[in-house]
Amino acid sequence: MQLATRIVLGERGAMGDLPIQIEGEGRDGACVLVCEHASNAMPALWGDLGLNDAQRAAHIAWDPGALGLARALAETLDAPLAAACQSRLIYDLNRPPHHPGAMPARSETTDIPGNQSLTAQDKLARTETLYLPFHAELRALIARRLARGTMPVLITVHSFTPVYFGKPRTVELGVIHDADPSLAQAFLHEAQSQTSLDTRLNEPYSAADDVTHTLALHATPLGLPHVMLELRNDLIADEASQVAMAAILAPVLRAAIARLNQQAGEAA
Repeated sequence: MQLATRIVLGERGAMGDLPIQIEGEGRDGACVLVCEHASNAMPALWGDLGLNDAQRAAHIAWDPGALGLARALAETLDAPLAAACQSRLIYDLNRPPHHPGAMPARSETTDIPGNQSLTAQDKLARTETLYLPFHAELRALIARRLARGTMPVLITVHSFTPVYFGKPRTVELGVIHDADPSLAQAFLHEAQSQTSLDTRLNEPYSAADDVTHTLALHATPLGLPHVMLELRNDLIADEASQVAMAAILAPVLRAAIARLNQQAGEAA
């Protein structure tokens, strides 16, 4: 099936201003997928932020493997996918504009020279060009489905490093939620039953670490079921492993959603 892709331009309309790419908007599955850290692109409009090639390829600039996994999941689940088109170091779309991590001066152990002396006007320009259009389009995507009578399940897809600040991580799959833990708990149960992945709730991050902004913005106010999936990036390092992981996770997601629906039906 050929992907239906819609690209939404930022205010200035140049290629470097792309905040979002929506793939498969016409798909009819129950889910909407989001990949906020899909790209490490640093278009000419923003420059390279003073980083070298290795730094721009590292996890500080994006979530390696997350886009490939999200795309494979979206195809399998017949779901639309909203993905960022530029590095999270220019603007981290999973952070609100006032958060220090939205345009970080330092990421993990790396200083980001191009973010060291941002003025209020600089921050406003990035917010207006990237953050506002991204979340407006995602909100519209969800609203259209609601208008058609579909209560979508919002799934955000991320990856994390096997080693963080020198400490190895043994967790392989993190399952994170915002205010409502229902889908995350159902997913955890199914993942532990169906897979051999070391799956943990609210690891290696949780809402307390300010990583659920997209869910808090789009799912919680509307009462949408939601979950944030964090895969250790060595498990999805290439296209083959991304497709294979999607084949593992898609049945888990379907079963978790079915479990949630059954629980809702029993409570009614």
